[in-house]
Amino acid sequence: MDLLAQVRHFIARQGLLDAGDAVVVGVSGGPDSLCLLHLLMRLRETLDLRLHVAHLHHGARGADADADADLVADLARRYDLPVTISRQDVPAIARQHRLTFEEAARRVRYGFLAHVAAETGARRIAVGHHADDQAETVLMHLLRGAGPSGLRGMLPATPLDAYRLLEGLGGFHLPADPPILIRPLLDVRRAAIEEYCQSWGLEPRFDRSNLDTTHFRNRLRHQVLPLLETVNPNICQRLCHTAQVIAADYELLETLGEQAWATTVSEETAEAIRFDRAAWQRLPLSLQRSLIRQAVYRLRPHLRDVSFVHVENAVQVAQEGAVGAQATLPDGLLLTAERAHLTVAGAGWAPPPSTPSLPAGSAVDIALPGATPLPQSDWVLHAGLLEQWSLADIAANADPWTAYLDAEALAAPLRLRTRQQGDRFRPQGLGGHGPRLADWMINARVPRAQRECLPLLVAGEEIVWVCGWRIAETAAVRPETQRVARFCFSREER
Repeated sequence: MDLLAQVRHFIARQGLLDAGDAVVVGVSGGPDSLCLLHLLMRLRETLDLRLHVAHLHHGARGADADADADLVADLARRYDLPVTISRQDVPAIARQHRLTFEEAARRVRYGFLAHVAAETGARRIAVGHHADDQAETVLMHLLRGAGPSGLRGMLPATPLDAYRLLEGLGGFHLPADPPILIRPLLDVRRAAIEEYCQSWGLEPRFDRSNLDTTHFRNRLRHQVLPLLETVNPNICQRLCHTAQVIAADYELLETLGEQAWATTVSEETAEAIRFDRAAWQRLPLSLQRSLIRQAVYRLRPHLRDVSFVHVENAVQVAQEGAVGAQATLPDGLLLTAERAHLTVAGAGWAPPPSTPSLPAGSAVDIALPGATPLPQSDWVLHAGLLEQWSLADIAANADPWTAYLDAEALAAPLRLRTRQQGDRFRPQGLGGHGPRLADWMINARVPRAQRECLPLLVAGEEIVWVCGWRIAETAAVRPETQRVARFCFSREER
């Protein structure tokens, strides 16, 4: 099969192009992109394609890069194709965003191609990645410790928004409906591309930076893969086959992951994702890892990689960690274990109060009898003195946000406040022993996120109720109690 037939078959099998498609062709001036453009030109009439050439000058390599741009412009004129050429200072962008030059170039280039596609109404962007590039990519991800998402390598077709580009990098913005990046040469070896260029008289430019083995990919290309070929001459083909197998398996994992996400996530916002801990723990390990990765990517869309170590630490905390245990995730995220939930969020995030809470460090005087609204909240504390009561009714109280206290034990002033350094608490059942409140909260498994904002009912200097959790021994109602005060939180619209 000649190269044209091979590529036409690959395009049809992968569904890369439809008749009448407008296609932006990324042309660098190297053999891969010249071969790609020439093949698409030969397929143009058959597939009724509308081609637009795009070239990005990276602001590096001086006169060589200028010559690349001139070659692409001249080629577009000879083919009678429209062309867009743009220049960006990629080295400066890389420094500004603390990226490697290669990563910055990749992100700016894809942003530029998306911009050209939006300007020209194209739904496809064709680039010249080939089988040897695929083998290098799989090997690179393997050596860096990637999961199945990385080991599937490059896909024949990928929506451009899947590449986690930095929005606005280089002044380019992804359109609301991002185009599809296609790789028609992904099944073609580099040697076949070079032979095609020679047989058709194509004269590609040579990028000397591709010889610089200080770059990881170049080192794989010029040193590691040739060494592996001495062990297995078909190493490139084997790596590409591995990518195809893993890509198919990954599709199944994605489907299962979507189903698990729908049944496991209890809350999702732009700031935090919370899993039902018991439901997450029932999942197979593969899906546990997948959901944690997915949470990180949803909260930090610009991230490309989440390391194995990050994920494994988070899995261990989620499986075995005590309440309040945390695992560090990339870009300031933490996984926090709670009694019933696992929360992935930035450091310092606190859930919106679904229970009564106070701003940390605040205090409010209590009206007894009366209703006391909690600041910055729709919760109200209702307090009153009971004319009739019984120990049996009080013992049967199942509402953690309602407390019955001995009114005679409530010294003035009566306040709600949050915890302070040095607080001690004498909980009912400890015979008057008063541990540090911080230690008691840990032992009682009060969620870490609630501790700073949990309301405390304080009579004089005594904490008489850690609201929602425990009353104090000193204020408990006993048979000899004369008067009983009832405190009850309720949620009310202001």
